[in-house]
Amino acid sequence: MLLSVVIPVYNEEKTIKEMISRVEEVKGIDKEIIIIDDASTDGTVEILKKLQKEKPGLKIYFKEKNRGKGHTLKIGFGHTTGDYVIIQDADDEYDPKDIKKLLRVLEEDNVDVVYGSRFSGSYEDMSNLHYFGNKLLTLITNVLFGVMLTDMETCYKLMPGSFVRNLDIKSDRFDFEPEITAKILKAGLRIKEVPINYRGRSFSEGKKITWKDGLVALYTLIKFRFFG
Repeated sequence: MLLSVVIPVYNEEKTIKEMISRVEEVKGIDKEIIIIDDASTDGTVEILKKLQKEKPGLKIYFKEKNRGKGHTLKIGFGHTTGDYVIIQDADDEYDPKDIKKLLRVLEEDNVDVVYGSRFSGSYEDMSNLHYFGNKLLTLITNVLFGVMLTDMETCYKLMPGSFVRNLDIKSDRFDFEPEITAKILKAGLRIKEVPINYRGRSFSEGKKITWKDGLVALYTLIKFRFFG
């Protein structure tokens, strides 16, 4: 089985090189790594262009205009060829070693999609705003779709490649997470969660999602539950 790891990047010059190395170091997985830069304005582009020459096996693409995470992932998904696809953020909040946990559940259980749950695993340095925002959005997801998730907003979503490549993603920014969850559930795909490790970062460290994104996520859940 080939796994496509899609890494969306925007202004992550401090972490991107190390993160790619950490993904590469995950052993026992046949994988392709796709990196999409969302028109970074720091030194990320230069780092990626250098890596492009040093490691031709990496699939690295550059956008000319910043459009947001959802738009970046839509492009990234189009370049995947794997049987399954997972998203890896370019910062150091998620540990790539946990990817094997998700794959193990996929092999052992009769499920279609595996989510890595921060709240059933180990998490630290998550602000109150992000903690309660994530909890509320997950609760609303459960009410709207009749499921029992613990972490809808998680980055780690292991999904069938054929499903992902046929998605018509409308959301350009962080509202991608509720949109794709809504579409997974409306398609009748079965989700199972597995505990993962998470270390949050502050806005001063590069955290980009804000309370405004939470309001957009709420609207997105309702829109794709009833009208999408």
